[in-house]
Amino acid sequence: MTMVEEAVAIWLSSDGVPERLVWRGRRFRVTDTPTPFGPTREDVLGFVTHPPRHGVGWRFQGTSDEPGHQALMFDVLRDDYRQQWRLLRTYA
Repeated sequence: MTMVEEAVAIWLSSDGVPERLVWRGRRFRVTDTPTPFGPTREDVLGFVTHPPRHGVGWRFQGTSDEPGHQALMFDVLRDDYRQQWRLLRTYA
């Protein structure tokens, strides 16, 4: 697991489920069924120093379109305060 905490671009289906992610200039297609989750314990404890981040989160596998087709698991959370998607963690 790698902690990331970076902004990413997410494309959602009409049902609001992730379909694509762009991270560090690389595009990943969602290649499994995303699993929803809420804010983590660390997000809740961060209220002392940061505004709360209420939003929906997802865990999904993404596969790159580049040669070699690297596949990673991604944990992303919608940061409503910043109005952006945040990549929290990746798993190889």
